Amino acid sequence: MAFLQNHLLSWILFTPALAAVVMLFFPKEKVNFHRWFAFIASLVPLALSIWLWVLFDANGQGFQFEEQAAWFTGVNSTYHLGVDGISLTMVLLTTLLTTAALLASFSVKDRVKTYMILFLLMETGMLGVFMALDLVFFYVFWEISLIPMFLLIIQWGSEKGTRVWGKGREVKERTYAAFKFLLYTMAGSFGLLAAIMLLGMLAGSFDLVTIYEKWNAINSGTLWGIPVSTIKIIAFWAFVIAFAVKVPVWPFHTWLPDAHTAAPTAGSMILAGVMLKLGAYGFLRFVLPLYPEQSKMFAGALAFLAMVSIVLGAFASFGQTDFKRLVAYSSVNHMGFVVLGIAAAAYAAGTDPESANIALNGAVLQMFNHGLSAAGMFFLVGVIYERAHTRDLEAFGGLWPLMPIYGGILIFTSMASLGLPGLNGFVSEFLVVRGAWPVFTLFTALSMLGLLFTGAYILKGIRYVLQGPLNKKWEGHLTDISVREIAVIAPLMVLMLWIGVWPMWILDVINKAAAHLLALL
Repeated sequence: MAFLQNHLLSWILFTPALAAVVMLFFPKEKVNFHRWFAFIASLVPLALSIWLWVLFDANGQGFQFEEQAAWFTGVNSTYHLGVDGISLTMVLLTTLLTTAALLASFSVKDRVKTYMILFLLMETGMLGVFMALDLVFFYVFWEISLIPMFLLIIQWGSEKGTRVWGKGREVKERTYAAFKFLLYTMAGSFGLLAAIMLLGMLAGSFDLVTIYEKWNAINSGTLWGIPVSTIKIIAFWAFVIAFAVKVPVWPFHTWLPDAHTAAPTAGSMILAGVMLKLGAYGFLRFVLPLYPEQSKMFAGALAFLAMVSIVLGAFASFGQTDFKRLVAYSSVNHMGFVVLGIAAAAYAAGTDPESANIALNGAVLQMFNHGLSAAGMFFLVGVIYERAHTRDLEAFGGLWPLMPIYGGILIFTSMASLGLPGLNGFVSEFLVVRGAWPVFTLFTALSMLGLLFTGAYILKGIRYVLQGPLNKKWEGHLTDISVREIAVIAPLMVLMLWIGVWPMWILDVINKAAAHLLALL
């Protein structure tokens, strides 16, 4: 037991990858066995994450459950893991949504073994990003998490539609979306790698705690004949662009609707629920503490981009007739609040610490809340798509009498996404707006247009799917949500309600880490 507890993060991190390796030796014909094996294997890191949450000391300072060992000694890079209140919430979110996505994937019939292996490998990649306290180690997992998602989109994505690519060449929609996803994220990653190399070279180590101390101590003079301030600004933007693409922040968002539309249902659940959070986490873990001066200097620009993301994301969602694209653009809208909270915290850390702390708490909680609601919404789109084989909102209409349980769940999840008081979305968005209002009053006020149209596009989706006269062509063809599908969404709904009614169980954990981060600023 002591060995397990002393290496708890390693067990959580590598259990999915170990299960994926074991699955390689099973015959591919045993389809149901692969489904259940992957699902049960995903329960192990989920259970360990819950245990990690119980053992975590919310009043502790710095990182906890640290593990460190020699790894890449040639460049002074180590195997260094650790969590604080911010990364702990993301670890719990990742393990929870991966389990839900694998259960949702039981409907996949083609190449099930490979599909499940990719999902488990992707879980390890995402967990590594949230746990790594070494920049090289972080970057390795950052890239590892991309490849399984690329393969899931290009192999198991929607087969409908084609796009013109290059010199009039037509390719499948999923091929176009997969390569766009990969190219956008990898393009941002090149600058990130260069900046990581710079930091490691100047600090003599890639250990994050060491870099926090040494990098921030270099404030004047020149390096290679270039003023340090200029070098820091260049490195700052290299980090910012890489993470902004992943969030995604306008105008780097165009890959997202295509990727979501083409991805399989479970892929969209993870893409929206966890992978977008990798970018937001990058801002919190690296940009703010490593570049406090530059973060404050450019906080206004970041707040402007966040405001545009909130408003245009909502407008774009309202304009969609494809149910999945409507939910996809909503992610741009909701993640804009995360970036607005981060920008407000960066600017106000030294002048208005109360607002900065509230905004930062709201941003982290919004990451968790959006993961729940977005994964739930994409799953519900997938439920109706599997039955109707269309996502066209205008093809539905009046389906509540045919699918009453599905209708109730859809309204509940939509209201959580909308930010209805009493559900989770309200708490985090309220905190962000309260924290950002004294800091960026104009941008926050303009963002309220996005909140207005959030209600509009949510109600539009509900109206087209559930309300109005029944479209007679669906009578006798649509069945209500199944027990397995209810099991996928039920834990997410419980958390949506729990956070909405009593948010302090998670805010207590986030708040101490947020306060420590603000102290670094």
